[in-house]
Amino acid sequence: MTAPIRILLVDDHPVVRSGIRAMLADQPDFELVGEAATGEDGVEAARVLAPDVVLMDLQFGTGIHGSEATRRIVALGGPRVLVLTTFDTDADIVAAVEAGATGYLLKDAPSDDLHAAIRSSATGTSALAPSVASRLLGRVRTPATTLSPRELEVLGYVAVGLSNRQIGKQMFLSETTVKTHLVHIYAKLGVDSRTSAVAAATRKGLIRPA
Repeated sequence: MTAPIRILLVDDHPVVRSGIRAMLADQPDFELVGEAATGEDGVEAARVLAPDVVLMDLQFGTGIHGSEATRRIVALGGPRVLVLTTFDTDADIVAAVEAGATGYLLKDAPSDDLHAAIRSSATGTSALAPSVASRLLGRVRTPATTLSPRELEVLGYVAVGLSNRQIGKQMFLSETTVKTHLVHIYAKLGVDSRTSAVAAATRKGLIRPA
């Protein structure tokens, strides 16, 4: 008999974890081996429990972001990470994929889709929500107007009100480099100000609303 797929659930909302737990319970080839409420705890649980698949949220109330937790778990060399979140902006998707996530699913996905994504992730096969796959394909088709991962990160800091100097400190960049990124962002979005850039990027679903 084939061993069940060992699953670790990382999400800071108890109600959400309860719902996902229920969605997994009736699958004989799944075994929920642990839960964690922060990214840091998720990384430690992945190290100790060595699950096959980690279901990873992206946004936590405190601590590291889910994409950073994903990067650390992938670095362990064993567990696959399937992102399960409510966010499908370019910034979130690119950060998770760059961190090494095997799949990216939205929390409103039907249970059958979640089950299939877990099984795919366990074998190392990519599992993407349709909207996520569409966004990634769009980035490939229009590279000249697509914001790079670094540009998305800069714009995310602009959206929360950081100055160029503050962004440079956060990203270990010179203020001049930050300004250069902003020039490229403005050109790609067809805008001429920080406010317009944030508004355009939010409207296009590149970053989350501030």
